[in-house]
Amino acid sequence: MTTSPDTTPARVAPVAPAQAAPAEDASASPLGQVAAYRDQYDPSLLFPITRDTKRAELGLGGTLPFLGCDLWTAYELSWLNPRGKPQIALATITVPCESPAIIESKSFKLYLNSFNMSRFESADVVRDRLVADLSAACGLRVGVRLVLPEQFEAQRVIELEGTSLDRLDLDCDQYEPDPGLLGVDTSQADTEETLHSRLLKSNCLVTGQPDWGSVQIRYSGAPIDHAGLLRYLVSFRNHNEFHEQCVERIYTDIMARCHPVRLMVYARYTRRGGLDINPWRSSHPEMVPANVRTARQ
Repeated sequence: MTTSPDTTPARVAPVAPAQAAPAEDASASPLGQVAAYRDQYDPSLLFPITRDTKRAELGLGGTLPFLGCDLWTAYELSWLNPRGKPQIALATITVPCESPAIIESKSFKLYLNSFNMSRFESADVVRDRLVADLSAACGLRVGVRLVLPEQFEAQRVIELEGTSLDRLDLDCDQYEPDPGLLGVDTSQADTEETLHSRLLKSNCLVTGQPDWGSVQIRYSGAPIDHAGLLRYLVSFRNHNEFHEQCVERIYTDIMARCHPVRLMVYARYTRRGGLDINPWRSSHPEMVPANVRTARQ
């Protein structure tokens, strides 16, 4: 299916997805800059950033030591049908962690806004445009699902499973990531457990604005010290890094310091600009988490 031909100026003709090379960093992105609002479909607004730069800081290169994806939810998606009537939907987007690039979130929002006054034949056409454009920007095919208004009532709120680390009454005084806080008790038998915390906070790499999140950690191996793990997660409080990069840092630090047999790290960040980003990384193949929001999202 295609959008209606551009013989009618108010409608949008299919546009080839932008194929711009990913930027090395976010300095040239729309983040922290005044950006004009465009309400006509424009895939060139998407700003991809290479994953390689930050992964090199973690010593990652070549074959990744994890599987996973980034689960996005877009709450502010709207367009016009062929008769000019506004349509709305939620969009869930799955970006493989193997993709060469991430998409800077403000550029993502500006891109979604460009649908607002553009006419499309159907929700299927909108979904197909999202798949094509986002895949071109990331460098690998992404998954897109639209949740239409008649499905809104079925949307759920679910908190992360596991034992809460936040129950611990302890002192915290380190607010930059410190892997030295992590440790295990090798005198105890191996265990398997799922832990979570709602106290994850980091800051935008460019603007310094706070990013709030909850994180779930599931592992098997020598018991990880709960107090040290919570202090480690709290130590991200003044750290400037994108969501995807924070989760990969948490994963690699736990793997390097605690040497679990299996490890999964999953974070759900509160939305900003109508978007939430929820990175998931795992040492072994398993089902991708359902992209279901928590209460704070």
